Amino acid sequence: MASTQEEDNITETNGQFAMVKRCVERSTGVEYAAKFIKKRQSRASRRGVKRDEIEREVNILQQLQHNNIVTLHDVYENRTDVVLILELVSGGELFDFLAQKESLSEEEATQFMKQILDGVEYLHSKRIVHFDLKPENIMLLDRNVALPRIKLIDFGLAHKLEAGADFKNIFGTPEFVAPEIVNYEPLGLEADMWSIGVITYILLSGASPFLGDTKQETLGNISAMDYNFDEELFSNTSELAKSFIRQLLVKDTRKRMTIQEALNHPWIKSCDHMEEESAALEAEKKAEQLKTKRLQEYTIQSHSSVPHNNTYANFERFAHVLEDVSLMERGLSEVAVAHHSLQGDIEALLTIYNDKESWYKEESETARKHLSQVRYEFCKVEATRRLLQEDLKSMDASLESISGKYDHRQSQLDALRQELSTELRWLEEVMGSLQHGRGQQQQGEYAIRNEGSAASVLQEGTEH
Repeated sequence: MASTQEEDNITETNGQFAMVKRCVERSTGVEYAAKFIKKRQSRASRRGVKRDEIEREVNILQQLQHNNIVTLHDVYENRTDVVLILELVSGGELFDFLAQKESLSEEEATQFMKQILDGVEYLHSKRIVHFDLKPENIMLLDRNVALPRIKLIDFGLAHKLEAGADFKNIFGTPEFVAPEIVNYEPLGLEADMWSIGVITYILLSGASPFLGDTKQETLGNISAMDYNFDEELFSNTSELAKSFIRQLLVKDTRKRMTIQEALNHPWIKSCDHMEEESAALEAEKKAEQLKTKRLQEYTIQSHSSVPHNNTYANFERFAHVLEDVSLMERGLSEVAVAHHSLQGDIEALLTIYNDKESWYKEESETARKHLSQVRYEFCKVEATRRLLQEDLKSMDASLESISGKYDHRQSQLDALRQELSTELRWLEEVMGSLQHGRGQQQQGEYAIRNEGSAASVLQEGTEH
């Protein structure tokens, strides 16, 4: 296996249990993206991804080799994670790149859409459905070139369709899912084509055709086909572009454009056939600038909002299923068939609901405990801070007291020095006086001795 070294985060995936980091193969120095997928440790646990789901993503990626699809390089596994070593796609999201341009022409838009369609055509040729096509999963390999190359990423929801087998599921990002997913109907390659229609609509207008204030409202708009080409948003968009979108946003999957039909659509085949608007060039350029401004606003709002979950449960759909069962009970001949076909659907919905409910409870309890611990630690720190402040005040008072006592002792010492100096002068004077008196006394005694000697001499002379 190649040796890897983590360096820095590129991005965090939309999945709840996956993260992507930059890594380097030590033997070659080549950079890759390492996708860490947290494994579910037990059947009872709700955290992590099931092993069969991870294996499905790996198996699909191992089948893919296309210029517009991210390439799998290697796979690792440790106790907690499966690590997918993928081609490094460092150019950022397509929409972020386009939102930074001053203007966007339909010719440029079709160049990028053509690459997306080429990648999807390769997938569909292998009967693989991505099921999560959206702006966040359309990346650029390198944005610092004349025409950046598109890379489709994140195959966590992708499935390979088996011939003759009905496949139903409720997953994807609500803003981009097809009506058949919302209505829990059999799914096929057509689901990706619907998502391409939504992506094209946003690319040309900067607005999302079905997005509501809530997930339920968004799903309702999709099911009701509630969208239009707003005059202000599409005033300078060609009729060919609108036709391309209309033929993709079709509720009946049999009438929706296939990938081959999309690639052969005149809007994709040739930009020369576009119907030009009669507005002046300056006005058209201004309109194009407004479109990129709206696209920038859409990307900012998309990144600032709470990331969508990779899966979601349509609880309203669950209620509709129950209503359908109730209606079917009116005909005894249809009850058995309806019950048999819907039982699996109900169990799947209940499983999704229970999984989500358990996960939210677990996350809520974990967050509550963490918040309680943080609050306790904060109280401890606050108490310590108050004690330190009191200690500092006590120390300041002690220092002031010591300073006062020092000044007082210094004054006493100066007074003692002065008194001692006075006493020393007095002693010097006394010693001087004593020395002077002793000298005079010695002189008197010497004079007396001399007088005595003289008297003795005189007495001796007289006697002679």
